[in-house]
Amino acid sequence: MKKLVLVSAVTGALSLPLAGMAAEQSPHSISGNVGIFSNYIFRGVTQTSEEAALQGGFDYSHASGFYAGTWGSNVSWISDLAGYTGSSLELDLYGGYKGSFGKSDFGYDVGAIYYYYPGKKLSGTIDVNTAELYGALSWKWLSAKVNYAATDYFGVDEGKGTYYIDLSAAYPIGNLSLLAHYGILHVAGSPGGASNDDAFGYSDYKVGASYALPQGFTVGAVYTDTNAKAAGYTVNGKNWADGQFALYVQKSL
Repeated sequence: MKKLVLVSAVTGALSLPLAGMAAEQSPHSISGNVGIFSNYIFRGVTQTSEEAALQGGFDYSHASGFYAGTWGSNVSWISDLAGYTGSSLELDLYGGYKGSFGKSDFGYDVGAIYYYYPGKKLSGTIDVNTAELYGALSWKWLSAKVNYAATDYFGVDEGKGTYYIDLSAAYPIGNLSLLAHYGILHVAGSPGGASNDDAFGYSDYKVGASYALPQGFTVGAVYTDTNAKAAGYTVNGKNWADGQFALYVQKSL
């Protein structure tokens, strides 16, 4: 009996560290998402000529705050413009670091993103691929973010230095989230003496709501509008920056 008690005690002692190790959570996590959208709207401007888009991506995050990911969507705006052919995909690559200030509700996020559009462009056409640096501050459901273009801005000549200010709110009420956004785009450069900002700069707003469903599904609707000059965003008789709706259903993976 004493031997059995001793063996049990030794076995139990040895198993404690193993149980602790088994219960320890991994610092690594991977998540994904996929969704169908009736319209892909980026900073108040449709990227699909107000047609549907299939979107999705994957994210890696570490307990330290480091993260990286990729996201993709079909687009049509490049092929709609003269000088670009054979491109109907946007692929975003990004990474950064985020965290909170102590144990407060205030947070920060800094990183970089590269918007890549595989395909061909005609000789002499400015590359639409764009790299941006960004920094954001947040408090609970409020956030303020600035993106700065480290390259020409989506094919705009001398557009390096363009910045976009994003003020957003996502207020939760149970499974419902109320969304609001206001943005300001300042487009850098004056090729030939003409201000890019006068032609392409604008402010935009967005309002909407999303609802979380079981099994990781979310449905939502948004409305956006801008004060962009129609001449800078009208292609084939359609103003890409006018008021428009988007409906979507999304699934977390």
